[in-house]
Amino acid sequence: MNFKNYIKYSVRFIFLQIILTSFVIYYFDRYLINEYVDGYVIIINSLIEDRNRFYPFINDFFIKIDIYLALFILLFLITLYSTKFFTYVNELTFSIDRKFFDEYLNIYLLWTSSLMTFLFLFRFSVVSRYYLVLLTFVVPFIIQVFRNTELLSTVLGRSLNDERFITFNLSNDSVFRNLRIMTFRKNLNNFSLDLNNLNTLISDIDNLNKKEKINLVIINLKKINTLPKEIEDYLLNLNKKILLISDKKVVFNNLLIKKEVYLNSSYLTYLNNDIQYGSRYILKRIMDLVISFVIAFLFLPVIVLIALFISYRDGLPVLIKQRRVGLHGLAFDMYKFRTMYVDSHLKRESLKDLNKNDEVIFKIQNDPRIFKGGEFLRKFSLDELPQLINVFKGEMSLVGPRPLFKEDTKMFDTNYMRRLNVLPGLTGLLQINDRNTDEFNVWYQYDMEYINQWSLLLDFKILLKTPMSIFKNNSKGL
Repeated sequence: MNFKNYIKYSVRFIFLQIILTSFVIYYFDRYLINEYVDGYVIIINSLIEDRNRFYPFINDFFIKIDIYLALFILLFLITLYSTKFFTYVNELTFSIDRKFFDEYLNIYLLWTSSLMTFLFLFRFSVVSRYYLVLLTFVVPFIIQVFRNTELLSTVLGRSLNDERFITFNLSNDSVFRNLRIMTFRKNLNNFSLDLNNLNTLISDIDNLNKKEKINLVIINLKKINTLPKEIEDYLLNLNKKILLISDKKVVFNNLLIKKEVYLNSSYLTYLNNDIQYGSRYILKRIMDLVISFVIAFLFLPVIVLIALFISYRDGLPVLIKQRRVGLHGLAFDMYKFRTMYVDSHLKRESLKDLNKNDEVIFKIQNDPRIFKGGEFLRKFSLDELPQLINVFKGEMSLVGPRPLFKEDTKMFDTNYMRRLNVLPGLTGLLQINDRNTDEFNVWYQYDMEYINQWSLLLDFKILLKTPMSIFKNNSKGL
Protein backbone atom coordinates (compact mmCIF):
# COMPACT_ATOMS: atom_id res chain seq x y z
CA MET A 1 0.00 0.00 0.00
CA ASN A 2 1.45 3.37 -1.02
CA PHE A 3 1.65 6.48 1.14
CA LYS A 4 -1.47 8.04 -0.38
CA ASN A 5 -3.53 4.98 0.46
CA TYR A 6 -2.20 5.02 4.02
CA ILE A 7 -3.37 8.62 4.36
CA LYS A 8 -6.77 7.76 2.89
CA TYR A 9 -7.27 4.80 5.21
CA SER A 10 -6.09 6.83 8.21
CA VAL A 11 -8.57 9.61 7.49
CA ARG A 12 -11.38 7.05 7.10
CA PHE A 13 -10.32 5.37 10.34
CA ILE A 14 -10.34 8.63 12.30
CA PHE A 15 -13.66 9.67 10.77
CA LEU A 16 -15.25 6.33 11.66
CA GLN A 17 -13.76 6.51 15.16
CA ILE A 18 -15.38 9.92 15.73
CA ILE A 19 -18.75 8.83 14.31
CA LEU A 20 -18.97 5.57 16.25
CA THR A 21 -17.64 7.02 19.51
CA SER A 22 -20.10 9.91 19.40
CA PHE A 23 -22.99 7.61 18.58
CA VAL A 24 -22.16 4.94 21.21
CA ILE A 25 -21.71 7.54 23.98
CA TYR A 26 -24.99 9.21 23.04
CA TYR A 27 -26.76 5.84 22.81
CA PHE A 28 -25.32 4.75 26.15
CA ASP A 29 -26.51 7.89 27.95
CA ARG A 30 -29.87 8.10 26.19
CA TYR A 31 -30.92 4.44 26.06
CA LEU A 32 -28.62 1.95 27.80
CA ILE A 33 -28.67 3.85 31.10
CA ASN A 34 -31.19 6.65 30.44
CA GLU A 35 -32.77 7.85 33.71
CA TYR A 36 -31.26 5.12 35.91
CA VAL A 37 -28.87 7.47 37.71
CA ASP A 38 -27.63 4.80 40.10
CA GLY A 39 -26.37 2.89 37.08
CA TYR A 40 -23.62 5.44 36.52
CA VAL A 41 -22.56 5.17 40.17
CA ILE A 42 -22.45 1.36 40.04
CA ILE A 43 -20.33 1.32 36.86
CA ILE A 44 -17.93 4.04 38.07
CA ASN A 45 -17.42 2.23 41.39
CA SER A 46 -16.62 -0.97 39.47
CA LEU A 47 -14.13 0.88 37.26
CA ILE A 48 -12.42 2.47 40.27
CA GLU A 49 -12.21 -0.90 42.00
CA ASP A 50 -10.63 -2.48 38.90
CA ARG A 51 -8.22 0.42 38.60
CA ASN A 52 -7.08 0.01 42.20
CA ARG A 53 -6.52 -3.72 41.67
CA PHE A 54 -4.99 -3.93 38.18
CA TYR A 55 -3.69 -0.52 37.01
CA PRO A 56 -3.30 1.82 40.02
CA PHE A 57 -0.95 4.11 38.09
CA ILE A 58 -3.93 5.52 36.13
CA ASN A 59 -5.14 8.91 37.37
CA ASP A 60 -8.74 9.38 38.56
CA PHE A 61 -9.27 11.82 35.71
CA PHE A 62 -9.27 8.94 33.20
CA ILE A 63 -11.78 6.81 35.10
CA LYS A 64 -14.74 8.00 33.06
CA ILE A 65 -17.33 5.94 31.21
CA ASP A 66 -16.94 7.99 28.01
CA ILE A 67 -13.18 7.37 27.93
CA TYR A 68 -13.65 3.62 28.34
CA LEU A 69 -16.22 3.58 25.53
CA ALA A 70 -13.91 5.57 23.25
CA LEU A 71 -10.99 3.20 23.94
CA PHE A 72 -13.24 0.21 23.27
CA ILE A 73 -14.28 1.65 19.88
CA LEU A 74 -10.61 2.29 19.05
CA LEU A 75 -9.59 -1.28 19.83
CA PHE A 76 -12.60 -2.66 17.97
CA LEU A 77 -11.77 -0.66 14.82
CA ILE A 78 -8.13 -1.73 14.97
CA THR A 79 -9.31 -5.34 15.13
CA LEU A 80 -11.82 -4.76 12.33
CA TYR A 81 -9.23 -3.19 10.04
CA SER A 82 -6.90 -6.11 10.72
CA THR A 83 -9.36 -8.69 9.40
CA LYS A 84 -9.32 -9.95 5.83
CA PHE A 85 -13.07 -9.66 5.29
CA PHE A 86 -13.22 -5.94 6.06
CA THR A 87 -11.97 -4.15 2.98
CA TYR A 88 -13.53 -1.22 1.24
CA VAL A 89 -15.78 -2.16 -1.65
CA ASN A 90 -13.83 -3.18 -4.72
CA GLU A 91 -15.90 -2.53 -7.82
CA LEU A 92 -13.55 -4.67 -9.91
CA THR A 93 -14.73 -7.92 -8.31
CA PHE A 94 -17.64 -10.05 -9.41
CA SER A 95 -20.87 -9.12 -7.69
CA ILE A 96 -21.52 -12.79 -6.93
CA ASP A 97 -18.32 -13.06 -4.89
CA ARG A 98 -19.73 -11.33 -1.87
CA LYS A 99 -23.17 -10.11 -0.94
CA PHE A 100 -24.32 -7.35 1.37
CA PHE A 101 -25.76 -9.71 4.00
CA ASP A 102 -22.56 -11.78 4.13
CA GLU A 103 -20.50 -8.64 4.65
CA TYR A 104 -22.91 -7.33 7.27
CA LEU A 105 -23.00 -10.64 9.13
CA ASN A 106 -19.20 -10.76 9.48
CA ILE A 107 -19.12 -7.25 10.92
CA TYR A 108 -22.11 -8.02 13.15
CA LEU A 109 -20.47 -11.08 14.69
CA LEU A 110 -17.19 -9.29 15.38
CA TRP A 111 -18.95 -6.24 16.84
CA THR A 112 -21.32 -8.26 19.05
CA SER A 113 -18.63 -10.51 20.45
CA SER A 114 -16.36 -7.51 21.12
CA LEU A 115 -19.16 -5.52 22.76
CA MET A 116 -20.27 -8.37 25.04
CA THR A 117 -16.67 -9.08 26.05
CA PHE A 118 -16.11 -5.41 26.89
CA LEU A 119 -19.30 -5.15 28.96
CA PHE A 120 -18.44 -8.35 30.84
CA LEU A 121 -14.80 -7.50 31.55
CA PHE A 122 -15.51 -3.99 32.81
CA ARG A 123 -18.76 -4.95 34.56
CA PHE A 124 -21.16 -2.68 32.65
CA SER A 125 -23.95 -4.82 34.11
CA VAL A 126 -26.77 -2.33 34.60
CA VAL A 127 -27.58 -1.53 30.97
CA SER A 128 -30.92 -2.13 29.28
CA ARG A 129 -30.92 -5.56 27.59
CA TYR A 130 -33.53 -4.50 25.02
CA TYR A 131 -31.54 -1.47 23.81
CA LEU A 132 -28.34 -3.49 24.02
CA VAL A 133 -29.71 -5.96 21.48
CA LEU A 134 -30.67 -3.06 19.18
CA LEU A 135 -27.15 -1.65 19.49
CA THR A 136 -25.69 -4.92 18.20
CA PHE A 137 -27.59 -4.39 14.92
CA VAL A 138 -27.25 -0.62 14.51
CA VAL A 139 -23.47 -0.20 14.73
CA PRO A 140 -22.63 -2.81 12.03
CA PHE A 141 -25.11 -1.05 9.75
CA ILE A 142 -23.36 2.30 10.34
CA ILE A 143 -20.01 0.68 9.56
CA GLN A 144 -21.40 -0.88 6.40
CA VAL A 145 -22.77 2.47 5.22
CA PHE A 146 -19.48 4.32 5.76
CA ARG A 147 -17.53 1.40 4.34
CA ASN A 148 -19.02 2.10 0.94
CA THR A 149 -19.24 5.78 0.01
CA GLU A 150 -21.76 4.94 -2.70
CA LEU A 151 -24.40 4.06 -0.10
CA LEU A 152 -23.95 7.45 1.55
CA SER A 153 -23.94 9.14 -1.86
CA THR A 154 -27.32 7.52 -2.56
CA VAL A 155 -28.74 9.02 0.64
CA LEU A 156 -27.43 12.44 -0.44
CA GLY A 157 -29.03 12.27 -3.89
CA ARG A 158 -26.63 10.42 -6.20
CA SER A 159 -27.81 6.84 -6.51
CA LEU A 160 -25.58 4.19 -8.03
CA ASN A 161 -28.64 2.68 -9.74
CA ASP A 162 -29.19 5.96 -11.62
CA GLU A 163 -25.73 5.87 -13.17
CA ARG A 164 -25.23 4.67 -16.75
CA PHE A 165 -22.38 3.19 -18.72
CA ILE A 166 -21.44 2.35 -22.30
CA THR A 167 -19.24 -0.46 -23.52
CA PHE A 168 -17.00 -1.02 -26.52
CA ASN A 169 -16.46 -4.52 -27.89
CA LEU A 170 -17.93 -6.22 -24.82
CA SER A 171 -20.32 -9.01 -25.73
CA ASN A 172 -23.61 -9.38 -23.89
CA ASP A 173 -22.59 -12.77 -22.50
CA SER A 174 -19.17 -11.61 -21.31
CA VAL A 175 -18.32 -12.74 -17.79
CA PHE A 176 -17.12 -9.20 -17.05
CA ARG A 177 -20.70 -7.96 -17.14
CA ASN A 178 -21.00 -9.52 -13.68
CA LEU A 179 -18.48 -7.03 -12.25
CA ARG A 180 -19.86 -4.91 -9.43
CA ILE A 181 -18.98 -1.80 -11.42
CA MET A 182 -21.55 -2.82 -14.04
CA THR A 183 -24.11 -4.82 -12.09
CA PHE A 184 -25.90 -1.87 -10.49
CA ARG A 185 -25.56 0.57 -13.37
CA LYS A 186 -27.64 0.73 -16.55
CA ASN A 187 -26.02 -0.20 -19.87
CA LEU A 188 -26.90 2.42 -22.51
CA ASN A 189 -25.17 0.93 -25.52
CA ASN A 190 -22.48 -1.48 -26.68
CA PHE A 191 -20.43 -0.08 -29.56
CA SER A 192 -18.35 -2.06 -32.01
CA LEU A 193 -14.92 -0.51 -32.16
CA ASP A 194 -12.30 -1.08 -34.81
CA LEU A 195 -9.19 -1.57 -32.68
CA ASN A 196 -7.03 -0.55 -35.63
CA ASN A 197 -8.79 2.83 -35.74
CA LEU A 198 -9.70 4.09 -32.28
CA ASN A 199 -10.55 7.63 -33.40
CA THR A 200 -14.26 6.78 -33.73
CA LEU A 201 -14.32 6.20 -29.96
CA ILE A 202 -14.27 9.96 -29.28
CA SER A 203 -17.21 10.76 -31.57
CA ASP A 204 -19.22 7.79 -30.26
CA ILE A 205 -18.86 8.96 -26.66
CA ASP A 206 -19.49 12.64 -27.36
CA ASN A 207 -22.49 12.10 -29.63
CA LEU A 208 -24.26 9.86 -27.12
CA ASN A 209 -23.33 12.08 -24.15
CA LYS A 210 -25.13 14.99 -25.84
CA LYS A 211 -28.33 12.93 -25.63
CA GLU A 212 -27.89 10.75 -22.58
CA LYS A 213 -26.18 10.74 -19.20
CA ILE A 214 -22.95 8.71 -19.18
CA ASN A 215 -20.99 7.99 -15.98
CA LEU A 216 -18.77 5.11 -16.99
CA VAL A 217 -16.98 4.05 -20.19
CA ILE A 218 -15.79 0.45 -20.56
CA ILE A 219 -13.46 -0.54 -23.40
CA ASN A 220 -12.39 -4.07 -24.26
CA LEU A 221 -8.96 -3.59 -25.84
CA LYS A 222 -8.37 -7.31 -26.24
CA LYS A 223 -4.72 -7.75 -27.33
CA ILE A 224 -3.93 -4.02 -27.45
CA ASN A 225 -1.92 -2.74 -24.48
CA THR A 226 -1.13 0.82 -25.60
CA LEU A 227 -3.37 3.67 -26.67
CA PRO A 228 -2.61 6.50 -29.10
CA LYS A 229 -1.69 9.60 -27.13
CA GLU A 230 -4.71 11.49 -28.47
CA ILE A 231 -7.09 8.77 -27.24
CA GLU A 232 -5.34 8.47 -23.88
CA ASP A 233 -5.45 12.23 -23.31
CA TYR A 234 -9.11 12.30 -24.27
CA LEU A 235 -10.01 9.55 -21.78
CA LEU A 236 -8.02 11.24 -19.00
CA ASN A 237 -9.73 14.59 -19.66
CA LEU A 238 -13.16 13.03 -19.94
CA ASN A 239 -13.69 13.30 -16.17
CA LYS A 240 -15.59 10.03 -16.08
CA LYS A 241 -14.89 6.57 -14.75
CA ILE A 242 -12.96 4.50 -17.32
CA LEU A 243 -12.46 0.73 -17.27
CA LEU A 244 -10.05 -0.87 -19.73
CA ILE A 245 -10.09 -4.66 -20.24
CA SER A 246 -7.06 -6.14 -21.99
CA ASP A 247 -5.16 -9.38 -22.46
CA LYS A 248 -1.92 -7.61 -21.57
CA LYS A 249 -1.07 -5.01 -18.98
CA VAL A 250 -1.85 -1.54 -20.38
CA VAL A 251 1.11 0.83 -20.74
CA PHE A 252 0.31 4.55 -20.55
CA ASN A 253 2.13 7.59 -21.91
CA ASN A 254 1.07 9.74 -18.94
CA LEU A 255 1.74 9.38 -15.25
CA LEU A 256 -1.65 8.74 -13.71
CA ILE A 257 -3.44 7.25 -10.74
CA LYS A 258 -5.04 3.94 -11.66
CA LYS A 259 -6.18 0.67 -10.18
CA GLU A 260 -5.12 -2.60 -11.77
CA VAL A 261 -6.57 -6.05 -11.16
CA TYR A 262 -5.76 -9.35 -12.85
CA LEU A 263 -9.03 -11.23 -13.13
CA ASN A 264 -10.21 -14.12 -15.28
CA SER A 265 -6.99 -14.10 -17.37
CA SER A 266 -7.40 -10.39 -18.20
CA TYR A 267 -6.06 -7.11 -16.90
CA LEU A 268 -8.62 -4.63 -15.62
CA THR A 269 -7.36 -1.04 -15.46
CA TYR A 270 -9.66 1.40 -13.70
CA LEU A 271 -9.30 5.19 -13.97
CA ASN A 272 -11.69 7.17 -11.81
CA ASN A 273 -11.41 10.70 -13.18
CA ASP A 274 -14.87 11.66 -11.96
CA ILE A 275 -13.66 14.55 -9.80
CA GLN A 276 -16.96 14.85 -7.90
CA TYR A 277 -17.46 11.28 -6.80
CA GLY A 278 -17.33 9.25 -3.59
CA SER A 279 -16.10 11.13 -0.53
CA ARG A 280 -15.49 14.30 -2.58
CA TYR A 281 -19.10 14.29 -3.71
CA ILE A 282 -20.34 13.60 -0.17
CA LEU A 283 -18.40 16.54 1.30
CA LYS A 284 -19.58 18.86 -1.48
CA ARG A 285 -23.20 17.78 -0.97
CA ILE A 286 -23.01 18.30 2.79
CA MET A 287 -21.61 21.80 2.26
CA ASP A 288 -24.31 22.55 -0.32
CA LEU A 289 -27.12 21.34 1.94
CA VAL A 290 -25.95 23.22 5.03
CA ILE A 291 -25.31 26.54 3.26
CA SER A 292 -28.48 26.24 1.14
CA PHE A 293 -30.57 25.74 4.25
CA VAL A 294 -29.07 28.88 5.81
CA ILE A 295 -29.65 30.91 2.61
CA ALA A 296 -33.24 29.66 2.29
CA PHE A 297 -33.95 30.58 5.92
CA LEU A 298 -32.42 34.07 5.66
CA PHE A 299 -34.04 34.87 2.30
CA LEU A 300 -37.48 33.44 3.07
CA PRO A 301 -39.10 36.89 3.47
CA VAL A 302 -37.48 38.02 0.18
CA ILE A 303 -38.70 34.88 -1.60
CA VAL A 304 -42.26 35.48 -0.41
CA LEU A 305 -42.17 39.15 -1.51
CA ILE A 306 -40.82 38.22 -4.96
CA ALA A 307 -43.58 35.64 -5.41
CA LEU A 308 -46.23 38.18 -4.47
CA PHE A 309 -44.70 40.79 -6.80
CA ILE A 310 -44.64 38.46 -9.83
CA SER A 311 -48.20 37.36 -9.14
CA TYR A 312 -49.33 41.00 -8.97
CA ARG A 313 -47.32 42.12 -12.02
CA ASP A 314 -48.08 39.31 -14.48
CA GLY A 315 -50.20 36.70 -12.73
CA LEU A 316 -49.40 33.04 -12.36
CA PRO A 317 -47.29 30.95 -12.51
CA VAL A 318 -44.70 32.48 -10.22
CA LEU A 319 -42.15 29.74 -10.86
CA ILE A 320 -41.10 28.29 -14.18
CA LYS A 321 -39.27 25.09 -15.02
CA GLN A 322 -36.64 25.01 -17.74
CA ARG A 323 -35.21 21.76 -19.03
CA ARG A 324 -31.45 21.99 -18.53
CA VAL A 325 -28.51 19.59 -18.79
CA GLY A 326 -26.59 18.71 -15.64
CA LEU A 327 -24.06 16.25 -14.25
CA HIS A 328 -22.81 13.77 -16.87
CA GLY A 329 -25.57 14.83 -19.26
CA LEU A 330 -28.53 14.35 -16.89
CA ALA A 331 -31.54 16.39 -18.04
CA PHE A 332 -33.48 18.04 -15.21
CA ASP A 333 -36.03 20.78 -14.57
CA MET A 334 -34.34 23.94 -13.29
CA TYR A 335 -36.52 26.28 -11.24
CA LYS A 336 -36.54 30.06 -11.62
CA PHE A 337 -38.76 32.96 -10.67
CA ARG A 338 -40.56 33.95 -13.84
CA THR A 339 -39.28 37.28 -15.18
CA MET A 340 -40.65 36.93 -18.72
CA TYR A 341 -44.13 36.78 -20.14
CA VAL A 342 -45.72 33.33 -20.25
CA ASP A 343 -44.26 30.96 -22.91
CA SER A 344 -41.48 33.42 -23.77
CA HIS A 345 -39.01 30.60 -24.30
CA LEU A 346 -41.05 29.48 -27.30
CA LYS A 347 -40.17 32.80 -28.97
CA ARG A 348 -36.43 32.12 -28.67
CA GLU A 349 -36.11 30.93 -32.27
CA SER A 350 -37.91 33.97 -33.69
CA LEU A 351 -35.58 36.29 -31.74
CA LYS A 352 -32.44 34.48 -32.84
CA ASP A 353 -31.26 37.44 -34.93
CA LEU A 354 -31.13 39.61 -31.78
CA ASN A 355 -28.82 37.20 -30.00
CA LYS A 356 -25.64 39.01 -28.95
CA ASN A 357 -23.61 35.82 -29.13
CA ASP A 358 -23.22 33.80 -32.33
CA GLU A 359 -22.09 30.56 -30.70
CA VAL A 360 -23.71 28.70 -27.81
CA ILE A 361 -24.94 31.35 -25.36
CA PHE A 362 -28.32 32.94 -26.04
CA LYS A 363 -28.55 36.49 -24.59
CA ILE A 364 -30.45 39.54 -25.87
CA GLN A 365 -29.87 43.15 -24.90
CA ASN A 366 -33.14 44.71 -23.62
CA ASP A 367 -34.97 41.42 -24.11
CA PRO A 368 -38.60 42.24 -25.11
CA ARG A 369 -39.83 39.08 -23.41
CA ILE A 370 -39.08 40.47 -19.91
CA PHE A 371 -42.02 42.12 -18.12
CA LYS A 372 -41.63 45.36 -16.14
CA GLY A 373 -39.82 44.69 -12.87
CA GLY A 374 -38.38 41.42 -14.11
CA GLU A 375 -35.19 43.16 -15.18
CA PHE A 376 -34.53 44.14 -11.56
CA LEU A 377 -34.85 40.54 -10.38
CA ARG A 378 -32.46 39.36 -13.10
CA LYS A 379 -30.02 42.20 -12.47
CA PHE A 380 -29.36 40.99 -8.93
CA SER A 381 -29.90 37.28 -9.72
CA LEU A 382 -32.91 37.13 -7.40
CA ASP A 383 -34.74 35.07 -10.01
CA GLU A 384 -32.24 32.28 -9.36
CA LEU A 385 -33.24 31.74 -5.71
CA PRO A 386 -35.67 28.89 -6.49
CA GLN A 387 -32.69 26.88 -7.72
CA LEU A 388 -32.07 26.13 -4.06
CA ILE A 389 -34.76 23.48 -4.69
CA ASN A 390 -32.49 21.93 -7.33
CA VAL A 391 -29.61 22.01 -4.85
CA PHE A 392 -31.68 20.22 -2.22
CA LYS A 393 -32.66 17.62 -4.81
CA GLY A 394 -29.03 17.02 -5.77
CA GLU A 395 -29.45 18.19 -9.38
CA MET A 396 -27.33 21.30 -8.85
CA SER A 397 -24.67 22.63 -6.54
CA LEU A 398 -24.23 26.12 -5.15
CA VAL A 399 -21.04 26.40 -7.21
CA GLY A 400 -20.37 25.09 -10.71
CA PRO A 401 -20.81 25.93 -14.40
CA ARG A 402 -24.25 27.32 -15.23
CA PRO A 403 -26.57 24.60 -16.66
CA LEU A 404 -27.49 25.24 -20.29
CA PHE A 405 -30.32 24.07 -22.53
CA LYS A 406 -30.10 20.78 -24.39
CA GLU A 407 -29.99 22.59 -27.73
CA ASP A 408 -26.95 24.50 -26.47
CA THR A 409 -25.25 21.27 -25.39
CA LYS A 410 -25.52 19.86 -28.91
CA MET A 411 -23.13 22.61 -30.05
CA PHE A 412 -20.38 21.70 -27.54
CA ASP A 413 -17.08 20.50 -28.97
CA THR A 414 -15.12 17.58 -27.51
CA ASN A 415 -13.27 19.68 -24.95
CA TYR A 416 -16.28 21.65 -23.76
CA MET A 417 -18.25 18.43 -23.12
CA ARG A 418 -16.16 18.22 -19.94
CA ARG A 419 -18.31 20.93 -18.34
CA LEU A 420 -21.06 18.30 -18.00
CA ASN A 421 -18.91 16.23 -15.67
CA VAL A 422 -19.26 18.45 -12.61
CA LEU A 423 -22.45 19.52 -10.88
CA PRO A 424 -23.89 22.70 -12.42
CA GLY A 425 -24.19 25.62 -10.03
CA LEU A 426 -25.94 28.84 -9.11
CA THR A 427 -22.64 30.68 -9.21
CA GLY A 428 -19.11 30.05 -10.42
CA LEU A 429 -15.84 31.56 -11.57
CA LEU A 430 -17.59 33.29 -14.46
CA GLN A 431 -20.11 34.96 -12.16
CA ILE A 432 -17.46 36.46 -9.87
CA ASN A 433 -15.17 37.56 -12.72
CA ASP A 434 -17.14 38.55 -15.80
CA ARG A 435 -20.87 38.11 -15.24
CA ASN A 436 -22.03 40.13 -18.23
CA THR A 437 -19.79 38.65 -20.88
CA ASP A 438 -21.33 37.74 -24.24
CA GLU A 439 -18.26 35.83 -25.44
CA PHE A 440 -18.51 32.09 -25.38
CA ASN A 441 -14.72 31.78 -25.20
CA VAL A 442 -14.80 33.52 -21.82
CA TRP A 443 -17.39 31.02 -20.56
CA TYR A 444 -15.20 28.21 -21.83
CA GLN A 445 -12.10 29.63 -20.13
CA TYR A 446 -13.69 29.93 -16.69
CA ASP A 447 -15.54 26.60 -16.90
CA MET A 448 -12.35 24.72 -17.79
CA GLU A 449 -10.39 26.57 -15.10
CA TYR A 450 -13.00 25.58 -12.52
CA ILE A 451 -12.96 21.92 -13.57
CA ASN A 452 -9.15 21.72 -13.62
CA GLN A 453 -8.75 23.40 -10.22
CA TRP A 454 -11.90 22.21 -8.46
CA SER A 455 -11.78 21.79 -4.70
CA LEU A 456 -14.08 22.49 -1.77
CA LEU A 457 -11.88 25.44 -0.84
CA LEU A 458 -12.36 26.92 -4.33
CA ASP A 459 -16.15 26.51 -3.95
CA PHE A 460 -16.05 28.29 -0.62
CA LYS A 461 -13.99 31.20 -2.01
CA ILE A 462 -16.44 31.62 -4.91
CA LEU A 463 -19.39 31.66 -2.50
CA LEU A 464 -17.74 34.38 -0.42
CA LYS A 465 -17.08 36.56 -3.48
CA THR A 466 -20.48 36.09 -5.15
CA PRO A 467 -22.53 38.68 -3.18
CA MET A 468 -20.08 41.50 -3.94
CA SER A 469 -19.82 40.50 -7.60
CA ILE A 470 -23.59 40.88 -8.01
CA PHE A 471 -23.54 44.50 -6.88
CA LYS A 472 -20.23 45.33 -8.49
CA ASN A 473 -21.01 44.05 -11.97
CA ASN A 474 -24.76 44.66 -12.08
CA SER A 475 -25.26 41.32 -13.72
CA LYS A 476 -28.40 40.45 -15.62
CA GLY A 477 -27.97 36.74 -14.96
CA LEU A 478 -28.36 33.89 -17.41
